[in-house]
Amino acid sequence: MRELSEQEEFWRGAFGDQYVARNQGQPLVAANLALFAKALARTTRLDSLLELGTNSGNNLRALHQLLPECALHGVEINASAHAEAQALGIAEVWQGSLFDYPRERSFDLTLSKGVLIHLAPELLPAAYAQLYELSRRYILIGEYYNPSPVEVSYRGNSGKLFKRDFAGEMLDRYADLHLLDYGFGYHRDPQFPVDDITWFLLEKRP
Repeated sequence: MRELSEQEEFWRGAFGDQYVARNQGQPLVAANLALFAKALARTTRLDSLLELGTNSGNNLRALHQLLPECALHGVEINASAHAEAQALGIAEVWQGSLFDYPRERSFDLTLSKGVLIHLAPELLPAAYAQLYELSRRYILIGEYYNPSPVEVSYRGNSGKLFKRDFAGEMLDRYADLHLLDYGFGYHRDPQFPVDDITWFLLEKRP
C-alpha cells in the first residue's frame, strides 16, 4: 500500500474533520451555484463529471442543481466528509486519495476547487495527470491564483497552502489543452461571496 503524503494525512485526520464542520450552509451552496453557472457557461452538454476533493459535497450540491441530468462523481479522503457527501444521495463518492482514484473510466469534465492549493508542489504533477487523464473534454480548476509560486500560512500551519498558476502549468504540460474561459469570485461580492477563487475552464482539442 502506498504511504500517504503529509498533506494527505493532514486532511484525512482531525484538521479535515474541523474543515467539514466550518464549511456548511445554504449560502455557501448558493455562492457555488453562481460561480459554476459562470464557469461552465461555455461548455456543451455535460453528462458526467468528477470532482477531485469533494469534502462534504457543497460543490456537488450546487452542481446537482445546475446540471440535474449530469451523473456526478467525487473523490474524498476524509471519512467524515465522505460520509456526508455520500449521504446527500446525488453523487457516487469514492473514499480515498485523489492520487489513488482508478482511471477505469473518463468523464466529460474533471474538477478541482480549493484542492490543488493544499498539495505540496512535488505532488502537483500527479494531480495534474489525474485531472487530465480522467477528463474526456473539459477541466475546471478553481484555486487561489498567483503568477509565481508562493507559500502562505494556513490557520497556523506551514506547508499546507500554496498559490501559483495551476492552470498555466497544465497548459504548459499538455499541448492539446486550451484555455476556454476564466474568471474570479470575490469574497466581498454583495450577493454571492466566495473565497477569492480564480477559475479556469480548459478544453482538450485535437
